[in-house]
Amino acid sequence: MEKAPVLAIIGGSGLYSMAGLQNVQEYALETPFGRPSAPVVVGDLEGQPVAFLARHGLGHPISPSEINYRANIYALKSLGVERIVAISACGSLREDYAPGEIAIPDQLFDFTRDRKRSFFESGLVAHISVADPFCPDLSTQLFEAVKATEAVTHRGGDFITIEGPRFSTRAESNVFRGWGMALIGMTTSPEAFRLARPRSAMR
Repeated sequence: MEKAPVLAIIGGSGLYSMAGLQNVQEYALETPFGRPSAPVVVGDLEGQPVAFLARHGLGHPISPSEINYRANIYALKSLGVERIVAISACGSLREDYAPGEIAIPDQLFDFTRDRKRSFFESGLVAHISVADPFCPDLSTQLFEAVKATEAVTHRGGDFITIEGPRFSTRAESNVFRGWGMALIGMTTSPEAFRLARPRSAMR
């Protein structure tokens, strides 16, 4: 690979490949945390190298709780990736966020229970700031790019990640709505804020 990817895309449910990539190469990587969900695909998009990884594996064989989030992020980092856009199929807890629309959240609430949450273990301790779990600069660029396509796009909102693979009950959803959550899904934690934290959190 001549040049590190300028961006990585993590595809969620239903998104197992990326259209438009040219000169594609696949990387079946091993990491200290095991194998990622699928080979990382790197290709040229509009003249820029871009990486793609199917979060649930090809054909969706991996459930949200079984995803090796650490291996996925480590594999992308090993290819030189510094910025990630992760796509998730999610539910809305607000009437003004309708099905089929795109939301770019700015806060995250982790309600999962059974996942590895950090690269730091076995005698290596580090404390990180995750007050702002998503990169504001990348979020702004993403919002402007999506809005330019005339898709209905929302900027901001609190995203709660539940364990899965089941959906929430009505009672649970009502509680989450009462907490002020806007979106609900199964894969954004710990992927975003404990493994792929934004540059603004790095010190």
